[in-house]
Amino acid sequence: MESKIVTSGKRKRAIARAVLIGGSGKVKINRIDYNTLHFFDKLKIEEPLRIAKNIIGNTDFDVNINVKGGGNKSQIEAARLALARAIVKFSNSKDLIEAFLRYDRSLLVADVRRKETYKPGDSKARRKRQKSFR
Repeated sequence: MESKIVTSGKRKRAIARAVLIGGSGKVKINRIDYNTLHFFDKLKIEEPLRIAKNIIGNTDFDVNINVKGGGNKSQIEAARLALARAIVKFSNSKDLIEAFLRYDRSLLVADVRRKETYKPGDSKARRKRQKSFR
């Protein structure tokens, strides 16, 4: 049985789960090849793959990423985070971790910012009621 690596990534409300297995280098997001994404989204997903190819050389693995929730860009960011974490776990390379952190810290560290909650009696999270002194 092949070894299977499962990692996850979050961005805002989007949650991605990446399953990495040995293969030929295919990356699919929600069962669709990442090459069919918009140009800049495709480049975002390619970043960890290109860095890994430069550092560890071989990228002979398939990655299936399932993403739920959030918006389109949040899903891409969550998928990118899950993919980078899976590659690091697969390679066990300290050099790769350093390269990812040097290039962009958000490749390995999740952005923990969340939406601020609405306050009672107000219209939005920060917006206050207007006062009229007439």
